[in-house]
Amino acid sequence: MTRIAVDAMGGDYAPRAIVEGAVWGAYEYNVPIELVGREDKILAELDRIKQEGIVFSGSGIFKPRRIKINPEKLDIKVTHASETIEMGEAPGQAIRRKKNSSIVLAVKAVASGSSDAVVAAGSTGAAMASSLFGLGRLPGIERPAICLTLPSMKKPVVVIDGGANASSTPEMLFQFGIMGSIYSKTILGIENPRIGVLNIGEERGKGNELVNAAYQMFEQKKEQLNFIGNVEGKEVFLGNCDVIVCDGFVGNVALKTIEGASSMLFFMIKEQFTDNIISSVIGALAKPFMKKIYKRINYEEFGGQLLLGVKGITVICHGRSTAYAIKNAIRVAKEAVEKEVNKKIDAFYKATIEN
Repeated sequence: MTRIAVDAMGGDYAPRAIVEGAVWGAYEYNVPIELVGREDKILAELDRIKQEGIVFSGSGIFKPRRIKINPEKLDIKVTHASETIEMGEAPGQAIRRKKNSSIVLAVKAVASGSSDAVVAAGSTGAAMASSLFGLGRLPGIERPAICLTLPSMKKPVVVIDGGANASSTPEMLFQFGIMGSIYSKTILGIENPRIGVLNIGEERGKGNELVNAAYQMFEQKKEQLNFIGNVEGKEVFLGNCDVIVCDGFVGNVALKTIEGASSMLFFMIKEQFTDNIISSVIGALAKPFMKKIYKRINYEEFGGQLLLGVKGITVICHGRSTAYAIKNAIRVAKEAVEKEVNKKIDAFYKATIEN
């Protein structure tokens, strides 16, 4: 059975939210968990959950509810880690200096075979560096990439790279497209994903040297990859492209912009619905519909993002992940292992290059 290693000490709300999410995931998805971090703190959280349960508030949108789960009845293993890599530390130096840190030992659990995947909500750089050095790269892949899953007007869309590489080569963008296509097909169920290069215009020849060179590489493999050309930023949410390829700098800026715009939009809507008595009544009537919209665009629903390109499954979560987000990240990791994402990426990459 698939076992998921969880860095219990990473994230803004660790270890409480991380341990809660891991326990919730173990319960809901029937998956064994290996919690890695300060043993005393983890055991204290497990005992608290046994006594109090898990309170789910849905980021203030849904009515709070208490979920009673007894961790003692679940397959949960605790691995002690005496160190934690903080957000401000240089990732490369930190993983070499702190060999007993929670993220390093969580990745080591996957490398040794005691677990099958790792979920981490701490430093993205540390999670990536630990996975790269601890697990190695898939054959032919120069650098791993963060695979973002975003909502659209139609089906979920993949944006890759979401921040693992601040600068990239055309070859790397080409590899990102292959990995994103397999993820879209395997995890999201899109049969023949359409791949596009994120650009400032749809016309061929637009943009800088990087995207133009990547465009030519995709064009040469158009039949195998279902390449549709350049796509503009507005296409992200229209759903006319399934896999949008970009370098990590652009992808991360786009992600943070989307998060900010989403927060602003809901703040403005809430503000208007509480402005006076009439708007409050309208807001109360609209609340069920707002819940449905929020559920579709809430990043917590997607849980975490796969770091594609390493010889193992690493799911990187938002730093402010709640228990609900971690629970869903457990689902993402479980699916990636059971659906053999890496094996399919390797096979598809070889077939694409050779043909």
